[in-house]
Amino acid sequence: MSDGTDAPAPSESPVQSVDRAATILELLGRHDEAGVTDMAAVLGVHKSTASRLATALEMRGLIEQTEERGKYRLGLGLIRLAGAATARLDLSQQSRQVCEGLAHRIAETINLAILDRDAAINIDQVLGPSALTTHNWLGRRTPLHATSSGKILLAHLPEAQLADRLREPLERYTPHTVTDPATLRAQIERARADGVAYSLEELEPGLNAVAAPIFAFNGQAVAALSASGPSVRLTAQRLPEICAAVRAAAEEISDRLGHLRRP
Repeated sequence: MSDGTDAPAPSESPVQSVDRAATILELLGRHDEAGVTDMAAVLGVHKSTASRLATALEMRGLIEQTEERGKYRLGLGLIRLAGAATARLDLSQQSRQVCEGLAHRIAETINLAILDRDAAINIDQVLGPSALTTHNWLGRRTPLHATSSGKILLAHLPEAQLADRLREPLERYTPHTVTDPATLRAQIERARADGVAYSLEELEPGLNAVAAPIFAFNGQAVAALSASGPSVRLTAQRLPEICAAVRAAAEEISDRLGHLRRP
């Protein structure tokens, strides 16, 4: 037990504090509500320590006080976190069949990518029957500005985050890579309006790709669905057909994740 002061006991480590906070969440998960006295009893600490932990959790929105002051229940912050975790799990489960169908339909390689800090990381791949090589993109981090998946993910970032990405030096991978921030922003705004982004020999010579966003139940763009193939096959004449197919498949996955489209 602590000595009754507001400062952590000398033996209380950050790991111990995290463990105690998790215990409070588990306590509230088993019961509708609990007070600081209940928390202290379960944790075996002084009420001041339990109160400090409860306040920290409340500030994060993970727990909230009920109408009866001193009593706490789980907060909406936990619902948001649970929703994000569920969306990630559902994404891989709900997308696979759609990706396989799309790969068979357009005979090109299909990738599913998510935003990973300053890159897009491919979390699933289905090879189409026309694929001549087994170019494995699975688990590969690719630059946001030089890929169709990256551009569509950028298109759905909050403005402050997008501005940060556009201020960074943009690496050139091929003669076609867009490295001018103003030009890239124009492409991103067009992608946001059209619901599809392109990469035309911008990451690798001879490789074209098209991507569309996947939305979760809360309207957040959680992934990008892309189709890629050699530029001799994904020609300018064929791109409208590929765009329509990729967009439709992305919408189907979004529907499966519970996203409600705007009328």
